[in-house]
Amino acid sequence: MQELFELLIIGTIDTLLMVGVSALVALLLGLPLAILLVITSPQGIYPSSKINQPIGWLINVTRSVPFLILMVALIPLTRLIVGTSYGVWAAIVPLSLAATPFFARIAEVSLREVDHGLIEAAQAMGCNRKQIIWHVLLPEALPGIVAGFTVTLVTMINSSAIAGAIGAGGLGDVAYRYGYQRFDTEIMLAVIVVLVVLVMFVQAIGDQLARQLDKRKI
Repeated sequence: MQELFELLIIGTIDTLLMVGVSALVALLLGLPLAILLVITSPQGIYPSSKINQPIGWLINVTRSVPFLILMVALIPLTRLIVGTSYGVWAAIVPLSLAATPFFARIAEVSLREVDHGLIEAAQAMGCNRKQIIWHVLLPEALPGIVAGFTVTLVTMINSSAIAGAIGAGGLGDVAYRYGYQRFDTEIMLAVIVVLVVLVMFVQAIGDQLARQLDKRKI
């Protein structure tokens, strides 16, 4: 029992590290991409098909590749960045690249739902494009962005389990090496329980934060 507890603790810490760092990268890259997609669209405040179409194409292509295939295809890049293709830090590279376009599309939807009348009112008041982004688009879309980021985190937890099963560490590695390969049902069930608890915790926190932001906006 003590060995199982230690394995779960180590696996959980590795999973949180993988997801945490990858989520930060996805947020820092995905949100600017979403903003670019919205403002450079034909109805945006800075229409530009030369910017919008290549970014949209790149995001669509990246999202179309299944995570397992993406992880294998990125092995040379992963080795170049972190020096190895195994372990927690190696998994962060494909996790980040998979989560970034996913979150960018979700954030784009939230930004597009902002009432265009608010943007027109801001323009009539003399606001420039930067001010419209910071004081109209982002504040109005923030509850939806937070909800979308929560969905992204849940998806990343699931993907981290897949990555762990092929040598990235974390709870997926614990389930595969100590549960599946040893036919130990107890370890498999324990990992499932921990993953469910993590997902429920993240979802609850994200939903609560989104509701609070929505109330403040009203």
